Amino acid sequence: MPITKAIAAQAATTPLAPAQIARRDVGPNDVEIDIHYCGVCHSDLHTARNEWSVWPTVYPCVPGHEIIGKVTRVGGSVAGFKVGDLAAVGCMVDSCQSCPTCRQGLEQYCDAGQTVFTYNAPDSHQTAPVTYGGYSKSIVVSQKFVLKVSDKLDPAAAAPLLCAGITLYSPLKHWNAGPGKKVGIVGLGGLGHMGVKFAHALGAHTVLFTTSQGKIADGKRLGADEVVISTDQEAMARHTRSFDLIINTVSVSHNLDPFVSLLKLDGTLVLVGAPEHSHPSPTVFNLLLSRRSIAGSAIGGIKETQEMLDFCAKHGIVCDIELISAQQINQAYDRMVKSDVKYRFVIDMATL
Repeated sequence: MPITKAIAAQAATTPLAPAQIARRDVGPNDVEIDIHYCGVCHSDLHTARNEWSVWPTVYPCVPGHEIIGKVTRVGGSVAGFKVGDLAAVGCMVDSCQSCPTCRQGLEQYCDAGQTVFTYNAPDSHQTAPVTYGGYSKSIVVSQKFVLKVSDKLDPAAAAPLLCAGITLYSPLKHWNAGPGKKVGIVGLGGLGHMGVKFAHALGAHTVLFTTSQGKIADGKRLGADEVVISTDQEAMARHTRSFDLIINTVSVSHNLDPFVSLLKLDGTLVLVGAPEHSHPSPTVFNLLLSRRSIAGSAIGGIKETQEMLDFCAKHGIVCDIELISAQQINQAYDRMVKSDVKYRFVIDMATL
């Protein structure tokens, strides 16, 4: 098995540091990618620090699921990729591929519970106890879970599309955001800024909710038609019962009721942020009396992720990023906790 350089967490309380990890040999259906860029997701931080009790971290942990690089080898049965292609890997590297949900192209919701996430998931190939992610120099993935990236996109700024992008694109498409619809995006971070860009590009009347006056101008620059300070009760009240869809990207526990109240009849509040502690239980009558819904959404399937990448190439959409060296990863984590990034860190893996 080939050995490659990586950045790994050895424990919940220790800094990430250089490491060496094994990758599997390239099989008949595999694609090997030399990783050029890897986005830094808040999920990486939660996992590295073992903050999700429902998903305990196995150490060493190599995070990273926003991966873009060049194909360096392909298996003999690979038809869709060739050496030199720009390719990407997102949040998944395998699933059962045979259940009804997988056959629909929704591998992230695999009925058999066999979605294999890009890091910290049981590894059916048994090169390690769990999968290792994109904070590394190379990765080997089944061709079914590798995506094509247009050369129209800046690869560094496109890397976060593999999680932040698809996490917002998927619910916007599923709940039919578009012309004639009023869509709210809660929070202007790595996820939220992509929600604003996509909702605007899809033609919806887009409203950003933020607690920060300092983000009003940026929200409008990114495509918001309106920006509402969510702590301003009068401003919130002016939007009562007017939204078709609100997508909440905030990854800390908070009261959902103020946003539920803004939904019209049959409106939906979709949660995509994953806090380490559950949100307080919402008021039931707030849901009953307007047939409102609270839903969740997790990333997107491979087919939809490719659709999203193609949509971005057509419309010139990428993430707003801050490119960092591998040596800056711990500083980046500390800054992420303080929301001190506009809007996604991306590691230049050439610095590893």
